[in-house]
Amino acid sequence: MSCKRQGASRLPNGQWQFVVWAPYHKQVSLKIQKPRELRVPMQPDEWGHHVAVIDRLEAGSSYTYELSDGRNLPDPASRFQPASVHGPSQIVDVAAFEWSDSGWKGPDLASSIFYELHVGAYTPEGTFEAIIPKLDELAELGITTIELMPIAQFPGARNWGYDGVYQFAAQNTYGGPQGLRRLVNAAHSRGLAVALDVVYNHLGPEGNYLGAYGPYFSSRYRTPWGEAINFDGPDSDPVRRYFIDNALYWAEHFHIDALRLDAVHGIFDFSATHFLAQLQSEIQALAARLGRPILLIAESNLNDSKMLHSAERGGYGLDGQWSDDFHHAVHTVLTGEHDGYYADFGKLSCLIETLKHGWCYSGQYSIFRRRRQGNSPAGIERSRFVVCTQNHDQVGNRALGERLSTLVSTEALKLAAGATLISPLTPLLFMGEEYAETAPFQYFVSHSDKELIENVRKGRRGEFATFDWKAEIPDPQAESTFQASGLDHSRKQSEPHRTMLRFYKRLICFRREHLKTKENWDIRQLSERVVSAKVGSGQGSFSSIFNLAGEPAVIGFSLPGESWRLRLDSSDSEWLGPGSSIPKLVNGKSTSTITLQPWSFAVFERVAEA
Repeated sequence: MSCKRQGASRLPNGQWQFVVWAPYHKQVSLKIQKPRELRVPMQPDEWGHHVAVIDRLEAGSSYTYELSDGRNLPDPASRFQPASVHGPSQIVDVAAFEWSDSGWKGPDLASSIFYELHVGAYTPEGTFEAIIPKLDELAELGITTIELMPIAQFPGARNWGYDGVYQFAAQNTYGGPQGLRRLVNAAHSRGLAVALDVVYNHLGPEGNYLGAYGPYFSSRYRTPWGEAINFDGPDSDPVRRYFIDNALYWAEHFHIDALRLDAVHGIFDFSATHFLAQLQSEIQALAARLGRPILLIAESNLNDSKMLHSAERGGYGLDGQWSDDFHHAVHTVLTGEHDGYYADFGKLSCLIETLKHGWCYSGQYSIFRRRRQGNSPAGIERSRFVVCTQNHDQVGNRALGERLSTLVSTEALKLAAGATLISPLTPLLFMGEEYAETAPFQYFVSHSDKELIENVRKGRRGEFATFDWKAEIPDPQAESTFQASGLDHSRKQSEPHRTMLRFYKRLICFRREHLKTKENWDIRQLSERVVSAKVGSGQGSFSSIFNLAGEPAVIGFSLPGESWRLRLDSSDSEWLGPGSSIPKLVNGKSTSTITLQPWSFAVFERVAEA
């Protein structure tokens, strides 16, 4: 079967070619809406593709497809929906942008520090271009990669992005395709890579017209979010092509450096070559042609090493994976919460195992799931596991969307930052985390269908049945819920936010300058609530000691070496702490006693004896 690339594209000779896969219809017509009306019958092929070529079109021309049942619908591969998910599609000339990032190559995963942000909530304007003035701050902070939550066109102006229904169309209220290109170009000029969150496991309910064209969905599987995509059933080849072409589109025409693949456990494919393996193969072929790395990072709750193992080992060969075990291990220790999926965590051993291997559950019984969970990640570089103590899921999927900054003390907040940034795993920060933003990040939508709106409200309440969260859940449809979730950047000028920002800068700078040998780590549990993390050998090696308890910890310091210099103590008054009692230089030849303040950590560097 020959699978054509869908959508409206400008040919080298200036003509415009329109391709749509609509096997449910014997005849499809292209209807140009503006600036002049034109109806063109499309030519079908034996595989259900319909094609039309137009000699000339003005920039900004809009169009729909007229199906054999009389409906006029937007293009499933629309490049821009200027009005809404229900309105006409608009042509986009991908060559009509002057890039200035020639020779750009983003960082490898091991050198990356991700910064996840929601375009609509990051600035008051809520657009791609409004982020540009903030890029210098992010670069100064030490971020290497900004990660955008999904921007595929969704209904209305407020949404997390996981209700997108036009995979190729950058959200109109964010500034559309041109705004996204300007943001990526500006980021690259400041040495920042851009990752994009894409959703290939389902589509949103409102404005989802793919099922009107062909068998994009499967009734054989179910997802928690909507119909499963048809990746392995009859007529699935063009469906796979649609989503793979989408990934290639963002990487090639928008210069995206990495794709975060949302909830791949919701991608059901039992064919001989899994969709993810095919996607990685084609992305790497594009990367080789473009001469720059393009990373694929999966979100999965399976703890399945197959995601990261090479094709030779029967895996999909993805570059990295989010590890929720790290978040859950840190969160339960800091907050004492044990409801829902937190029931599987709370012991320090979970954090130790995650730091050592990438995740904790590698075949053990899960109380929450009531079955065994995961398999062994042995042999996989720990830098391929992306970890955080806050992200959109872990904050926004709380009943009130509380950030960690409102759940724990400032000392515990600094400890969480240290655990994330001084580790062998690849860190991700959530927007505002670096200055202890206190505004919540709540779940918000702006649907137009009243029945759908009520279903979302009911579904949201049902999600918290396994958690002991008694508070009234904010209305997802209310604009006030969205407004409450916006960042207040002015907080960076007042305490304790100003000092927290300095603290994050110090940690990131330390990581960048001294923790390059990320795989040479020794993680140990020193006592019930104390962990040590040592990296390197000989002079210039580092050892960090974390006290994950609300009372002081007295530790026998017995590291090999002549002397160890204190490089950082999170409890120091410089960081608004209660004050450090650790000597600046510790003798490593004999056991010394040091005291760590509650919820604190200290970093030592091995030095030659003075």
